Amino acid sequence: MGSLISTPAAFIRSPIAKHVGRGGQGTSISYDIFNHICEQYFSGEDDNTSDYIAEALMKSVVHSSLIAVKNPEDYEARSNIMWTATWALNTLIACGKSTDWMVHMIGQSVGAYTDATHGMTLAAVSLPYYRMIMPYGLNRFKRFATEVWGVSADGKTDEQIANEGLEAMKNWMKQLGVALSISELGATEDMLDGIADGTIILEGGYKTLTKEDVIRVLKDSL
Repeated sequence: MGSLISTPAAFIRSPIAKHVGRGGQGTSISYDIFNHICEQYFSGEDDNTSDYIAEALMKSVVHSSLIAVKNPEDYEARSNIMWTATWALNTLIACGKSTDWMVHMIGQSVGAYTDATHGMTLAAVSLPYYRMIMPYGLNRFKRFATEVWGVSADGKTDEQIANEGLEAMKNWMKQLGVALSISELGATEDMLDGIADGTIILEGGYKTLTKEDVIRVLKDSL
């Protein structure tokens, strides 16, 4: 995503600095961390150690974020969230990966029009985007469902398993209280064309989007 020139040599942050109650800035941060991992995970088809690490990190975020939502003063949960944040974007799990980052590209353009919190814009567009690209990376979405969310594969098609994984992710997001639509953030239908024009198209994921694809994601996000 960026240059090593802009990467800090050291970064010190206190786990108690942000509120993590349901729907607060801290829950937005938890989803932002989770999506940083997803942006790297949802690319490639090979058997890559980076993906096993990513799955463990995602499970850690889910576990700790739910504890922190119930008890915002839980120092251990907040510490683990911050520790996971480091691994989510220190390039380790990007090794051997083309990486996607289209949720960020769309979400950042939504933010330019709404001035909404970064993590909330990511949350609002994630599910419609992942539903769009799922057929192109079905094996990975099936793996996401079984390995991260514990979805049983018994007697189900790959599509059913993958969809159950996204539903499990949606249920977790609801528990956090993050935005599930861009209309919650102030976006309106008349903004969609401009938001789409402002979206940088990257080619590392399972599908290279057209402007029309971006508009479809945005409409499904309203």
